[in-house]
Amino acid sequence: MPYDRVGRSGLKLPRISLGLWNNFGHDRPLDAQRAIVRRAFDRGITHFDLANNYGPPPGSAEENFGRILSSDLRAHRDELIISSKAGYDMWPGPYGEWGSRKYVFASLDQSLGRLGLDYVDVFYSHRFDPETPIEETMGALATAVQSGRALYAGVSNYSPEQTQAAHKALAAHGIPLVIHQPRYNMFDRTVEDGLLPVLDELGMGSIVYSPLAQGLLTDRYASGVPAGSRAAEGRWISADNLDETYRQRASALSEIADARGQSLSQLALSWVLRHPQVTSALIGASSVAQLDANLGALEAAELSPDEIAAIEPHAVHGTGGR
Repeated sequence: MPYDRVGRSGLKLPRISLGLWNNFGHDRPLDAQRAIVRRAFDRGITHFDLANNYGPPPGSAEENFGRILSSDLRAHRDELIISSKAGYDMWPGPYGEWGSRKYVFASLDQSLGRLGLDYVDVFYSHRFDPETPIEETMGALATAVQSGRALYAGVSNYSPEQTQAAHKALAAHGIPLVIHQPRYNMFDRTVEDGLLPVLDELGMGSIVYSPLAQGLLTDRYASGVPAGSRAAEGRWISADNLDETYRQRASALSEIADARGQSLSQLALSWVLRHPQVTSALIGASSVAQLDANLGALEAAELSPDEIAAIEPHAVHGTGGR
């Protein structure tokens, strides 16, 4: 497993990290989750990414990872990077979402309790709060770091301008904004509209989520909608996303992947990792076999300029509704 430095910080992340957004709630067997986490660590994935609301139900991914950490990985705590976030709806009432100091600290302390930890390595503001001063939200992140409940501060789903404002607000406390977690894949290219140069300017790294576009950039839907898939469940995507335009573009990308000896998902990971600003790609996994297959992306040669040019007509923003 290769590891890259996060911007100008001292932190290094594996090129592929494991996210617990899906498949790690109380709706999935704990033994299956445990097998995936153990295999990930054995393969060199040292970074496990969570958020307060991951599940279902919200909080259950942290609870389950806390159990696995206690039973299997406690002795390896100093080899692990564990992250969590606060920002999306977590509990009822006026203090259960967004970016107030009240919510951020309540969420962080609850996350630490569910994880069974004294600190997380990275703590993120999960989304920009348009009604709370950025100085308040970033001041809460600064206090989280200063109090030892987090080692590094990050933001997720912030625009380039919001990222610059967050960086400035944290710097007033002497705390660097180290990492950004945006969505990025061949069918969602929003980060190319100004964020990448801002990361360079500020000395930040990034870890991109949904690099496989919720499964659209895999071979899973080549012949329809299989039972048990995300499109079949309809939670994040549905059969409506799989229109003829999507199928044509996915098929063309699969041909490019085949020529490289890769699967479509491996090609999609190679494509996002080609940017120097992308420190790590965050993948999910529903099985050990799926995890191993996606880690195969790291064995391929870098994309050539000709291959990148061949991908471009088919990597169209908005494909499949992503």
